[in-house]
Amino acid sequence: MASEPDRESSWSEWMAAAQEGDAVAYERLLRDILSPIRALVGRRLADPSSVDDVVQNVLISIHQARHTFRPERPFGPWMRAIARNAVIDAQRARTTRARREVPMEDREWAAEEVDPTDAFEELSPRMAEALGELPSSQREAVELLHVHQLTVAEAAERVGTTPGALRVRAHRGYKALRARLRGERE
Repeated sequence: MASEPDRESSWSEWMAAAQEGDAVAYERLLRDILSPIRALVGRRLADPSSVDDVVQNVLISIHQARHTFRPERPFGPWMRAIARNAVIDAQRARTTRARREVPMEDREWAAEEVDPTDAFEELSPRMAEALGELPSSQREAVELLHVHQLTVAEAAERVGTTPGALRVRAHRGYKALRARLRGERE
């Protein structure tokens, strides 16, 4: 195995050749730096599951910044600076995500039963009236999907039908609601 100075000298030569369009030298460089980048990133990240993502970002950054490498300078410090910046970016992104997200176990996810008496409380009086004029199957589909915001699968299960049949009921209900509401305005 080559010593570290010899290895970094080879990296510099390969990158200089890659800058001149040598695809074989560029592929050799990328294959050779993969392990050291993975080790560097792995030492700096607390979350081992994100190492591969950050390594990929480092390789992309090296590719995008390859024109900035100066062949008279050593390649190792240039590469490590890019890797260090990618790790810092990943840590910042994780911190930002952690501030915004709430872990699922901290929330109450109990399924709430739909109370039909509450269905019309959030709607305008006219919308509630128009909804009340629909056939019961259409009204139920529209209420479950839009008032209670269930998924089609959840709503279909609740009423004991297929998702396709529930979509048809809801579509017919929407069409009837539009006709009723337009008719009032005209």
